[in-house]
Formats: sequence, C-alpha cells, structure tokens
Amino acid sequence: MLGAFHAAAPVPVRRMLGIGGSPPAQLPADARWRESAHPVPDQRSGEAAREALALAAGAGDRDLLVVLLSGGASSMMALPADGITLAEKRQTSAELLQLGAEIHVLNTVRKHISGIKGGQLAAANRGATLTLALSDVVDDDPSAIGSGPSVADETMFADALAALDRYGGGTRYPAAVVQRLAAGAAGAIAETPKPGDPRLARAEARIVGGWRTAVAGARAAAEGIGYTVRVIEEPVTGEARLAAGEIISAARSASLAPPFCVIGGGETTVRTAGSGKGGRNQECALAMARGLDTLGTMVAAASVGTDGIDGPTDAAGAVVDSTTLARAEAADIGPPERFLEEHNSYVFFDGLGDLIRTGPTGTNVGDVQVILVGSR
Repeated sequence: MLGAFHAAAPVPVRRMLGIGGSPPAQLPADARWRESAHPVPDQRSGEAAREALALAAGAGDRDLLVVLLSGGASSMMALPADGITLAEKRQTSAELLQLGAEIHVLNTVRKHISGIKGGQLAAANRGATLTLALSDVVDDDPSAIGSGPSVADETMFADALAALDRYGGGTRYPAAVVQRLAAGAAGAIAETPKPGDPRLARAEARIVGGWRTAVAGARAAAEGIGYTVRVIEEPVTGEARLAAGEIISAARSASLAPPFCVIGGGETTVRTAGSGKGGRNQECALAMARGLDTLGTMVAAASVGTDGIDGPTDAAGAVVDSTTLARAEAADIGPPERFLEEHNSYVFFDGLGDLIRTGPTGTNVGDVQVILVGSR
C-alpha cells in the first residue's frame, strides 16, 4: 500500500513510515520501514506504535495524516495501556481467541487495554486524518480493522468487561487487565475517543478493498480458464469446521454442470484446545476433505488467507482433493477427524505436501475458499 500511495499521491509526501514484516521490494527511497510482529505482538510492536504516535503528534494543523491500514495492524502496532504489560495484553488476546471470540469482541477488549487503538492515533494528530483501509472484517467496519487506531470507537469499557465475563470470566484473565477495565467502567479512566469527539472532527475513513475484492478476482481467474462460477453471497464466518460443511452444501446445491467453481470469502474462527499446530484456513480445508466425495470424483478445494499467513504457521492455507483421504491412509498419516480434534491440521497437510505456501503477500482482505468440480 505504501508504494502505491506514494506513486499516486497528488502532492509530495513529507514523511512516510511503514510498519509490517519484511520491507517490500519496492519501498520508496524516502520511506522509513519498521519491522514488526504478526500474528503475535512483541517488543517491536510497541516500538512501532510509539513511533506512529510520535509521527501523528508531530503533524501540524494544516497537515494531512494518511493512515494506510490493513488487517494485522492490531499486532504490528501493539502498545499496552498504562499499567498493563505486553505479556498481559498477549495473554488476554490468546484467551479470547482460544474461547472462540469473534473479531468485534476481541477488538472491543483490545481497544480498552491499548494506548493507540480505538481512535487514539488520530486523536494525537492536530491536523486532518484520512484512513484508507483494506478490510479483513466481513462487514467492512473501519473501527474493527486493526482495532481502529484512527477511527472513533463506539464501544465502552463496560462492553470490554462484559466480554471477559462472557468468555471464561474475569479470573481467567490477568488481574491488571480486569482491574483496568473495571476502573474504566466505573469512570476512573478516560474512554477511548467516541463519535463526535472534537479531536476526531477532521478524521475520515474509507474502505478501498475487502473480501469481496478477493472473491471478484478469484471469479475472474476461474472464468478465464473455463469454469462456470457460483459465488456464495454471504460471508463465510463462524467456526471453521462448521463453515466447511456449509461450503460443501453450497457446492452440492449449485445445480451446475461440470466443470464449475464455487467461491466464498470472509473470515472464520477456531476454538482451539491442546497444542496442535494450524490455522483457520487449514482447519477449514481439512474439514472439507470428507465431504468432497458427495460432489463427484474429480473435486479439489482450498481455503487460503489472503495475507499468506494462516495462524502461527508458514502456510497461507491448504488444498484437499478427491485423493486426499486415500493418500493420507497410504502414508499412514491417519484420519482427518483425529487431526481436527487436536487442531493439528498443519501436521496433516505437511505430511501430504498439500500446504499452500505463498509467503506474506503484503495485504489482508480476509480468507477465500474455492471448490472446483470436474477440474480441468
């Protein structure tokens, strides 16, 4: 995004700061790049957040702060609020993820234990702020992308505290986190900037791409090689293994003559347990394996994260086909159900050579699922 914006900017850009993984191959010569961590924040994430806040605070009244935002910013700019350590912030997010909290719930808590999220980056800027966001959330809510560092926050401390109660109860989380949320709910700590806050009067946010963008690209590619395409209109959400069944059902009811392609997009979740290795896309793909035989004898399916990073792994997702179960049996890997139970999809697919490894793509617009029937 940084290079594209630099090339298209109608006026010279005075200062540029990029935050992400490895620097892009075509980084503008006058841009500063700060390498950060994803999906688990570390010390670099806090340093990046502090530098971003300093850049915003150093802008003048007549300056325009442009925030190029995509999914992943929550971990890449992770500055714990006063009284909370990075370890406590990480533990809180990990617990919520393990218990299946969806992204809006997770971000409600993140915003209230952060020093930069929930509009606090824009509030530090005296000038105007324009956010251009690539959306990785299914409803394209700009306040949920990267936990909305430059967008007003409509949630409250009380909402964050209620989220902890709903997902495991306060005793499951670090005491400092619970104490902060309780103090905020009682009015002892200032809320995050809300709609109508004068500090955000000159802040604007626009969505420039999302999961529908990725689905449209996949559709064009499939049609270009001769497939009839059916798009699942509603976003693919919920527990990954359950979403897999819904995707299979959509393909079964497509009523199309082979070769045809069914495409969905969105973002699923995984309620993890144990020490298995994988991600939501690998789990979704694995859960589709058993149902492929209901679609025909020549079928392939995949679930892929558009950022190239599926959970804490080096894979973007995985592919299954009509031979997956037989190949797994021949290789003495075992049935997919065991690996699903252990949330160990990475090991299953790695043993078959069926992981999809793209490397980080530099963008994030959620996930894409594809089923090909009567594959060419």
